[in-house]
Amino acid sequence: MSVSLGALELPGPVLVAAGCGGTGRELEPYVDLATLGAFVTRSISLDPRSGAEAPRVVETPSGLLHAEPPSPGLEPFLASELPWLVRSGARVVVSITGRSLGEHTEIARRLGRAPGPVAVEVAVSGEPFHAASLVAAVVRDLPRGLPVLAKLRPDPLRVVETARGVLDAGAAAVVVGDAQAAALPDGRPAGLSGPAIRPVALRCVTEVCAALPDAAVIGGGGIATTADARSFLAAGARAIQVGTALLHDPTTAARIAAELDQETP
Repeated sequence: MSVSLGALELPGPVLVAAGCGGTGRELEPYVDLATLGAFVTRSISLDPRSGAEAPRVVETPSGLLHAEPPSPGLEPFLASELPWLVRSGARVVVSITGRSLGEHTEIARRLGRAPGPVAVEVAVSGEPFHAASLVAAVVRDLPRGLPVLAKLRPDPLRVVETARGVLDAGAAAVVVGDAQAAALPDGRPAGLSGPAIRPVALRCVTEVCAALPDAAVIGGGGIATTADARSFLAAGARAIQVGTALLHDPTTAARIAAELDQETP
């Protein structure tokens, strides 16, 4: 059940979402990473980050609240995490994050010289033209021309406009289903993921696919069962990402991939 995401060809439609598979080693006992469509890394910053103060992950009804996670920094990632993932047979999509356009482009320049990644994922937010500018800069500074996946929050009011902008800026595909803006119980900024956002994410995927029928769309947001995955694929997504469900059952991605593969004629 291979899928085409612009220039990126993957053997299957099930990807691990950024941050939810850790370094990959945490999932290895439960799934052969080589059997999945791709593994999206935790978000890698230019310099090491300690992340938000604990507690930074809190369960909430039908979802998970999470503040800024730690990052090892780009150089330690390139030295240890990326080589291990490549040796495991995973198709590695590197999620990158930065506090400025300059940080994003510096990561892109260095990452483009590293062997192994098949694509780069960058989360975008704010005004659609800001999102497009960020994607254009990352695309420009990737020396090897790695495909860029632009990850969008499921905002029904602006998701189509933002998707159109980042695709015009050079993104190979859009990932619709990033965390919703929320707050931890103590009021600190956080993201909300999991089944709580699934209906909104599904609506956004449906609208993007209807408005941009030629776009390569990856759907995500609370996918926990094969039925959930089918809903996103039926809406027009070419692939899906499994994230928060892995923290409850680390076999989820492997199970969904196997069941979808059995359904393929």
